[in-house]
Amino acid sequence: MPYSKEILSRARARLAQARQEQQDTYEAHLQEAYVRYPRLREIDRALQNTMAQVVAASFRSGEDPTEAIAAIKEQNLALQQEREWILDASDLDPDFLDDSPICAKCGGTGYIGSTMCDCLRELCRSEQKKELSSLIGSGRERFSAFRLDYYPDRIDPRWNVSPRALMTKNLNRCKNYASGFSTQSPSLLFSGNPGLGKTFLSGCIARSVADRGFSVVYDTAIQLIADYEADKFGDRTEESRQNLKKYTDCDLLIVDDLGTEMVTQFSLSALYTVINTRILAGLPMIVSTNLDSAGIHSRYSPQIASRLLGTFELVRFLGDDIRLRGKL
Repeated sequence: MPYSKEILSRARARLAQARQEQQDTYEAHLQEAYVRYPRLREIDRALQNTMAQVVAASFRSGEDPTEAIAAIKEQNLALQQEREWILDASDLDPDFLDDSPICAKCGGTGYIGSTMCDCLRELCRSEQKKELSSLIGSGRERFSAFRLDYYPDRIDPRWNVSPRALMTKNLNRCKNYASGFSTQSPSLLFSGNPGLGKTFLSGCIARSVADRGFSVVYDTAIQLIADYEADKFGDRTEESRQNLKKYTDCDLLIVDDLGTEMVTQFSLSALYTVINTRILAGLPMIVSTNLDSAGIHSRYSPQIASRLLGTFELVRFLGDDIRLRGKL
């Protein structure tokens, strides 16, 4: 579940802040305990000194350090026992001087070996949800908020189905897609006129899939092209390269409003790179567009059109423009 560099950086920063806050709290509690029970400070200093004595005895040349180390350890145990007696007899809460790490699994580092720990993964999920909220917009993108009664129940003669019946099917399909999502899920092409809920349903999927711990990148086609242009024609940096990797490496990429971007040789190349790279890697995408099949063929290269129409599963949207009715 590769998260973008920005999300990972923010999550690591939050983990580091949590570690620092815990350490600051422990130090403040320790100083308070020293004031109330001065003997604790004396014991802690003595314990630090015994550790130094053990190290010195271990490296003392020409002597057997065994007896010295044993004596120092005995002294150390006695000091620790006295410390416990003082704390047990004090009026301090049992966890007042708790200095255990914020995560027992990884010690607060965020990783167990080279594997991301659950504590850091949860922070990544939180940061991703914040990012999705800022990109998607309204914050209402939940399947339960999708209103089927906004779609006409009359039969569309072109497709021989009512928009409401079709959208009921689409809603269930999107729910099942989100609940059963995996990196082997198929790619979807949302196609239909403006204002029919394509962005809303793709946002519902994004939130649901992200809530399940998968990495999701949601952006418009215009922003995707802009990021590739910034890397190509601006100052190429490691940061810009990492910014592009989010499009090809995330578990689910959602590209909204395909067809609103300016068509140039460069934009076609960038789109082809993203689509083809993810197809070869077997990673799913969701693309929403106001274009129909003919519009896709006329606007894009045969390579892009064949991949969108031949590899993606088509989800057709029908109905009247909901935005004009002030509904979505």
